[in-house]
Amino acid sequence: MAMIPLRRRELLAGCGVLVLMPAVALAQPVTARRLSLRNAHTGETFDGPYRDASGPLPDAMADLGRFLRDHRANKVGPVDVGTLDLLADVMEAVAQSKATVLSAFRTPETNAKLASKGLGVAEHSQHLLGKALDVTFPSRLPDAHRKALEMKRGGVGWYPRSFFLHLDTGPVRSWELFGRDLDNLFAPGVRGRLRTVADRMKLHRAIARRRLSAGR
Repeated sequence: MAMIPLRRRELLAGCGVLVLMPAVALAQPVTARRLSLRNAHTGETFDGPYRDASGPLPDAMADLGRFLRDHRANKVGPVDVGTLDLLADVMEAVAQSKATVLSAFRTPETNAKLASKGLGVAEHSQHLLGKALDVTFPSRLPDAHRKALEMKRGGVGWYPRSFFLHLDTGPVRSWELFGRDLDNLFAPGVRGRLRTVADRMKLHRAIARRRLSAGR
């Protein structure tokens, strides 16, 4: 019996991951795109192409669905190709070959829990839709912030004290949390040596709690 070849969309559906493909994302790349990512919470990595001229690669989307899952609930959510393209374009614009992912898909339960801790989490966050990534780079993060703003392809959040950038493909908007003072990026007494990602996230949570207790 002759085998009927599956179309790319059918293969993606068979992966068990909802892949969001907005028109702008489908129209952009004409060559293969790749990402090299590390998950700050699980230590897992993704390194390779995620789409080609025909669209998303099914195996890569399945891997990215697991990689970008809500690690607190251990649940896989949708993967928005447009958000991956935005991240890849920002990385290319500032010559960064690797990124560390701090947050991606969130379940409503996780989002509500983070919001209850006063971490500046939006009730209707794009993270709930798999359309947002919080990332940091080894260098040039302020440059990445400026490039992302220039692209005007969604939301851009800048967290200089915690040294990470929020990118999403929701409505075009921008915000900055806790001002531009970069002093707290550095390890105490060691000017020039950056805090670790874990230290920066811990600091960010502490600042958020202080602001909440002060009624801000």
